[in-house]
Amino acid sequence: MDNLTHTLTGLMMSRAGLNRFSARPGLVLMLAANVPDLDVVSLLGGPLSYLHYHRWYTHTIVLAPLMAILPVLLACALDRSTKAWKSAYMLSLIGVASHLLMDWTNAYGIRMLMPFSNRWLHLDITNIVDLWIWGVLLAACLGPALGRLVSSEIGAKPGTGRGMAILALSFLLAYDYGRFLLHQRGVAALENRVYAGQTPREVAAFPSGPGNPVTWVGWVRTSDRSIRLPINLLQTFDPEAGSPFYEPESSPALKAAQDTPVFHQFLQFALYPLWRVTPVAEPEGASRVDLTDWRFGFTASAVVDKMGRVQNTEFHF
Repeated sequence: MDNLTHTLTGLMMSRAGLNRFSARPGLVLMLAANVPDLDVVSLLGGPLSYLHYHRWYTHTIVLAPLMAILPVLLACALDRSTKAWKSAYMLSLIGVASHLLMDWTNAYGIRMLMPFSNRWLHLDITNIVDLWIWGVLLAACLGPALGRLVSSEIGAKPGTGRGMAILALSFLLAYDYGRFLLHQRGVAALENRVYAGQTPREVAAFPSGPGNPVTWVGWVRTSDRSIRLPINLLQTFDPEAGSPFYEPESSPALKAAQDTPVFHQFLQFALYPLWRVTPVAEPEGASRVDLTDWRFGFTASAVVDKMGRVQNTEFHF
């Protein structure tokens, strides 16, 4: 998820009752809910470096206890005391765990089982930025401030915001579960169809935008093609409405591109690959090989000459 969502989730957990167990609980939880994203520094090495290291070891269960130390150190430094470090550390672990679980829900995925497994785990049920989650968390964040303003005008005792925080966190759980059920319906619709006389070998469904939970983007792979299809769970699914992309035939250019470090590294991320091989004017007889991840449009490209030699490679988001 995006960092605003992580931050507000940490704040809501503090207001919901965890603020009773430590000094600076809000700060600790908000920092811990974001600390795995310290891997953003890998962007300094370029986009391919970021792709490799983002949601890497900082996002694993094994290193979660270590990542949880950093927010505690900052809180203790601000307080100039280590008196409540144990309770602060427990809160920090909760914050880090919330980050891993929320990243698991979206299509980008997370490799939380490293070093035992490099598998990308992804539920595909939410966008990285979800407007419904933003709206509820922001309302729960700003609601107490508005309540205090009203209370000061009428002389009433202001609320703590705990009720709104509990409501927001409850919504988050219910919303994700609801999207999980809708996602299952979308996948089932894709699986139970025939595409140009072929049964699907693999299917997937992804959120199709930040605002509508009933519309999804379907992906189907058959023996010779990949198909992108719109899914609206309020309408009858049409398996003929998709755009087919045919798998290119094996060729020296395709094999040469696959053997490059750029393509090899990208293939570790591209769970839903789309290959294209097209001729280019220069050098004479050369081909351009493109590998795109269906989910986000990330693309690795290579120009291969007629002798099967790679002239250049590139990767871009």
